[in-house]
Amino acid sequence: MAEIEHGGPACDAAISLAFSVLGKRWNGMIIDALSGGALSFVALRRAVTGISDAVLSDRLSELAGVDLVSREVHAGPPVSVDYALTPAGEALVPVLAQLGTWASENLRVVR
Repeated sequence: MAEIEHGGPACDAAISLAFSVLGKRWNGMIIDALSGGALSFVALRRAVTGISDAVLSDRLSELAGVDLVSREVHAGPPVSVDYALTPAGEALVPVLAQLGTWASENLRVVR
């Protein structure tokens, strides 16, 4: 059976890839929170209001896996862990700022 062609443009592969990471709830807010510098897990949890520990841990692992966030363990005592943006993560900060400006100017919150 032949595939049906819709005739419209296909989604750009790079945009699809970007939104596969950035489209997940919390990821953009975590990157935004880290834009001011490295933070501990507890500080990140406070900065990203409403996120659970389990989801934050999962999202940080995912963001580290795609090289947007780095994790640094300090021996202590007590042992502490800081999270920071990598150069690739830092390159996203102005893009997210532009997206936020666009959203403020163009999107209305439906309640």
